Amino acid sequence: MDQNELKKAAGIRSVDFIKDGMTVGLGTGSTVFFMVEELGRRVQEEGLNVQCVTTSDRTWDQAVNLGIKMLDVNDVDHIDITIDGADEIDDNYQGIKGGGAAHLKEKIVALNSKQVVWIVDQSKIVHTLGKFPLPTEVIPFGSQKTFDLLEKEGLSPKFRTDDQGELVKTDSNNLVIDLYLNEIKHPHLLAKYLDGITGIVEHGLFLDMVNTVVIGNEQAPKVIENIR
Repeated sequence: MDQNELKKAAGIRSVDFIKDGMTVGLGTGSTVFFMVEELGRRVQEEGLNVQCVTTSDRTWDQAVNLGIKMLDVNDVDHIDITIDGADEIDDNYQGIKGGGAAHLKEKIVALNSKQVVWIVDQSKIVHTLGKFPLPTEVIPFGSQKTFDLLEKEGLSPKFRTDDQGELVKTDSNNLVIDLYLNEIKHPHLLAKYLDGITGIVEHGLFLDMVNTVVIGNEQAPKVIENIR
Protein backbone atom coordinates (compact mmCIF):
# COMPACT_ATOMS: atom_id res chain seq x y z
CA MET A 1 0.00 0.00 0.00
CA ASP A 2 1.28 3.47 -0.82
CA GLN A 3 1.01 6.38 1.60
CA ASN A 4 -2.28 7.66 0.20
CA GLU A 5 -3.87 4.24 0.60
CA LEU A 6 -2.75 4.13 4.23
CA LYS A 7 -4.19 7.61 4.79
CA LYS A 8 -7.44 6.61 3.12
CA ALA A 9 -7.76 3.48 5.25
CA ALA A 10 -7.23 5.46 8.46
CA GLY A 11 -9.67 8.15 7.34
CA ILE A 12 -12.42 5.69 6.50
CA ARG A 13 -11.94 3.76 9.74
CA SER A 14 -12.22 6.93 11.83
CA VAL A 15 -15.72 7.68 10.57
CA ASP A 16 -16.92 4.66 12.58
CA PHE A 17 -16.55 6.86 15.68
CA ILE A 18 -19.16 9.30 14.36
CA LYS A 19 -22.67 8.46 15.50
CA ASP A 20 -26.08 9.74 14.46
CA GLY A 21 -26.92 13.11 15.97
CA MET A 22 -23.37 14.14 16.78
CA THR A 23 -21.77 17.55 16.35
CA VAL A 24 -18.44 16.81 14.69
CA GLY A 25 -15.24 18.81 14.29
CA LEU A 26 -13.62 18.25 10.91
CA GLY A 27 -9.88 18.79 10.78
CA THR A 28 -7.56 19.69 7.94
CA GLY A 29 -5.04 17.89 5.76
CA SER A 30 -4.51 15.07 3.32
CA THR A 31 -5.67 12.27 5.63
CA VAL A 32 -8.70 14.27 6.76
CA PHE A 33 -9.65 14.69 3.10
CA PHE A 34 -10.38 10.95 2.89
CA MET A 35 -12.29 11.04 6.18
CA VAL A 36 -14.54 13.85 4.95
CA GLU A 37 -15.15 12.03 1.67
CA GLU A 38 -16.28 8.94 3.58
CA LEU A 39 -18.42 11.00 5.95
CA GLY A 40 -20.10 12.63 2.96
CA ARG A 41 -20.79 9.22 1.46
CA ARG A 42 -22.44 7.99 4.65
CA VAL A 43 -24.50 11.18 4.92
CA GLN A 44 -25.73 10.81 1.34
CA GLU A 45 -26.06 7.03 1.06
CA GLU A 46 -26.82 5.92 4.62
CA GLY A 47 -28.67 8.96 5.97
CA LEU A 48 -26.17 9.64 8.74
CA ASN A 49 -27.48 12.73 10.54
CA VAL A 50 -24.68 14.99 11.79
CA GLN A 51 -23.78 18.64 11.93
CA CYS A 52 -20.18 19.74 11.65
CA VAL A 53 -17.77 22.58 12.31
CA THR A 54 -14.40 22.81 10.64
CA THR A 55 -10.87 24.09 11.10
CA SER A 56 -10.15 25.50 7.64
CA ASP A 57 -11.84 27.07 4.65
CA ARG A 58 -10.81 24.21 2.36
CA THR A 59 -12.39 21.55 4.57
CA TRP A 60 -15.53 23.68 4.82
CA ASP A 61 -15.79 23.85 1.03
CA GLN A 62 -15.20 20.12 0.63
CA ALA A 63 -17.84 19.26 3.23
CA VAL A 64 -20.47 21.62 1.81
CA ASN A 65 -19.96 20.14 -1.66
CA LEU A 66 -20.63 16.68 -0.18
CA GLY A 67 -23.91 17.78 1.40
CA ILE A 68 -22.64 17.76 4.99
CA LYS A 69 -24.44 20.23 7.25
CA MET A 70 -21.91 22.85 8.35
CA LEU A 71 -22.13 25.41 11.16
CA ASP A 72 -19.86 28.13 12.49
CA VAL A 73 -18.09 26.98 15.65
CA ASN A 74 -19.64 29.90 17.54
CA ASP A 75 -23.12 28.57 16.75
CA VAL A 76 -22.79 25.18 18.47
CA ASP A 77 -23.02 24.59 22.21
CA HIS A 78 -20.75 21.53 22.16
CA ILE A 79 -18.60 19.37 19.90
CA ASP A 80 -18.92 15.64 20.50
CA ILE A 81 -15.85 14.56 18.56
CA THR A 82 -13.14 16.08 16.42
CA ILE A 83 -11.23 14.03 13.87
CA ASP A 84 -8.01 15.56 12.60
CA GLY A 85 -4.61 14.63 11.25
CA ALA A 86 -1.20 15.12 12.83
CA ASP A 87 2.28 15.72 11.46
CA GLU A 88 4.02 13.82 14.26
CA ILE A 89 2.89 11.72 17.22
CA ASP A 90 5.47 10.63 19.79
CA ASP A 91 5.66 7.72 22.21
CA ASN A 92 3.60 9.67 24.77
CA TYR A 93 0.91 10.59 22.23
CA GLN A 94 1.94 14.21 22.14
CA GLY A 95 1.70 15.79 18.73
CA ILE A 96 2.85 18.42 16.27
CA LYS A 97 0.25 19.87 13.93
CA GLY A 98 0.19 22.80 11.56
CA GLY A 99 1.74 21.53 8.35
CA GLY A 100 -1.33 22.88 6.62
CA ALA A 101 -1.12 26.22 8.47
CA ALA A 102 -4.44 25.63 10.25
CA HIS A 103 -3.20 24.88 13.77
CA LEU A 104 -4.83 27.90 15.42
CA LYS A 105 -8.32 26.88 14.35
CA GLU A 106 -7.49 23.20 14.87
CA LYS A 107 -6.54 23.83 18.48
CA ILE A 108 -9.64 25.94 19.18
CA VAL A 109 -11.89 23.18 17.87
CA ALA A 110 -9.96 20.40 19.62
CA LEU A 111 -9.99 22.12 23.00
CA ASN A 112 -13.76 22.49 22.77
CA SER A 113 -14.36 18.83 21.89
CA LYS A 114 -15.38 16.02 24.21
CA GLN A 115 -13.24 13.56 22.26
CA VAL A 116 -10.27 14.06 19.91
CA VAL A 117 -9.25 11.48 17.32
CA TRP A 118 -6.06 11.77 15.29
CA ILE A 119 -5.76 9.91 12.00
CA VAL A 120 -2.33 9.32 10.46
CA ASP A 121 -0.34 6.96 8.31
CA GLN A 122 2.44 5.05 10.04
CA SER A 123 5.16 7.47 8.88
CA LYS A 124 3.85 10.08 11.36
CA ILE A 125 4.67 7.92 14.40
CA VAL A 126 8.00 8.93 16.00
CA HIS A 127 9.81 8.37 19.27
CA THR A 128 10.53 12.06 19.91
CA LEU A 129 8.93 15.16 18.40
CA GLY A 130 10.92 17.63 16.36
CA LYS A 131 11.97 16.24 13.01
CA PHE A 132 8.90 17.94 11.57
CA PRO A 133 9.34 21.72 11.80
CA LEU A 134 7.24 23.19 14.59
CA PRO A 135 4.81 25.81 13.23
CA THR A 136 4.00 29.04 14.97
CA GLU A 137 1.32 31.43 13.74
CA VAL A 138 2.33 35.06 14.17
CA ILE A 139 0.59 38.36 13.50
CA PRO A 140 2.13 40.33 10.61
CA PHE A 141 2.77 43.42 12.77
CA GLY A 142 6.22 43.05 14.28
CA SER A 143 6.68 39.59 12.77
CA GLN A 144 10.35 40.26 12.03
CA LYS A 145 10.85 41.18 15.70
CA THR A 146 9.18 37.91 16.70
CA PHE A 147 11.43 36.08 14.26
CA ASP A 148 14.52 37.80 15.68
CA LEU A 149 13.57 36.77 19.22
CA LEU A 150 13.11 33.14 18.19
CA GLU A 151 16.43 33.22 16.35
CA LYS A 152 18.19 34.71 19.37
CA GLU A 153 16.87 31.82 21.47
CA GLY A 154 18.42 29.34 19.05
CA LEU A 155 15.11 27.96 17.78
CA SER A 156 16.12 28.07 14.09
CA PRO A 157 13.10 29.96 12.76
CA LYS A 158 12.16 30.29 9.10
CA PHE A 159 9.23 32.14 7.56
CA ARG A 160 7.08 29.70 5.61
CA THR A 161 6.81 30.51 1.91
CA ASP A 162 4.84 28.98 -0.94
CA ASP A 163 6.15 27.63 -4.25
CA GLN A 164 6.32 31.17 -5.63
CA GLY A 165 8.39 32.38 -2.69
CA GLU A 166 5.53 34.37 -1.19
CA LEU A 167 4.89 34.35 2.55
CA VAL A 168 2.23 31.80 3.49
CA LYS A 169 -0.84 33.34 5.12
CA THR A 170 -3.28 31.44 7.31
CA ASP A 171 -7.07 31.62 7.04
CA SER A 172 -6.82 34.30 9.75
CA ASN A 173 -4.40 36.30 7.56
CA ASN A 174 -1.45 35.67 9.85
CA LEU A 175 2.03 34.45 8.96
CA VAL A 176 3.75 31.15 9.79
CA ILE A 177 7.22 30.85 11.27
CA ASP A 178 8.45 27.25 11.40
CA LEU A 179 11.03 26.21 14.00
CA TYR A 180 13.58 23.69 12.76
CA LEU A 181 14.47 22.02 16.04
CA ASN A 182 15.24 18.43 15.01
CA GLU A 183 14.43 17.19 18.53
CA ILE A 184 12.09 18.51 21.22
CA LYS A 185 13.16 16.94 24.50
CA HIS A 186 10.80 18.94 26.72
CA PRO A 187 7.65 19.80 24.72
CA HIS A 188 5.72 21.15 27.72
CA LEU A 189 8.49 23.60 28.61
CA LEU A 190 8.76 24.75 25.00
CA ALA A 191 4.99 25.17 24.75
CA LYS A 192 4.96 27.31 27.90
CA TYR A 193 7.76 29.48 26.52
CA LEU A 194 6.04 29.99 23.15
CA ASP A 195 2.72 30.73 24.88
CA GLY A 196 4.39 33.66 26.60
CA ILE A 197 5.70 35.40 23.47
CA THR A 198 3.61 38.37 22.40
CA GLY A 199 3.05 38.17 18.65
CA ILE A 200 2.71 34.39 18.53
CA VAL A 201 -0.99 33.65 18.24
CA GLU A 202 -0.58 29.87 18.55
CA HIS A 203 1.97 27.10 18.07
CA GLY A 204 1.71 23.57 16.75
CA LEU A 205 2.42 21.62 19.93
CA PHE A 206 -0.77 19.71 20.74
CA LEU A 207 -0.13 18.28 24.19
CA ASP A 208 -2.27 16.06 26.45
CA MET A 209 -5.11 16.43 23.99
CA VAL A 210 -5.78 13.27 21.99
CA ASN A 211 -8.03 10.42 23.16
CA THR A 212 -7.81 8.03 20.21
CA VAL A 213 -5.28 7.51 17.42
CA VAL A 214 -6.01 5.65 14.18
CA ILE A 215 -2.87 4.60 12.32
CA GLY A 216 -2.92 3.39 8.73
CA ASN A 217 -0.51 0.51 8.26
CA GLU A 218 0.06 -2.33 5.81
CA GLN A 219 -2.44 -4.74 7.37
CA ALA A 220 -5.43 -2.80 8.69
CA PRO A 221 -5.77 0.49 10.55
CA LYS A 222 -4.51 0.22 14.13
CA VAL A 223 -6.77 1.89 16.68
CA ILE A 224 -5.35 3.04 20.02
CA GLU A 225 -8.10 4.14 22.41
CA ASN A 226 -8.43 5.49 25.95
CA ILE A 227 -5.19 7.47 25.76
CA ARG A 228 -6.60 10.20 28.03
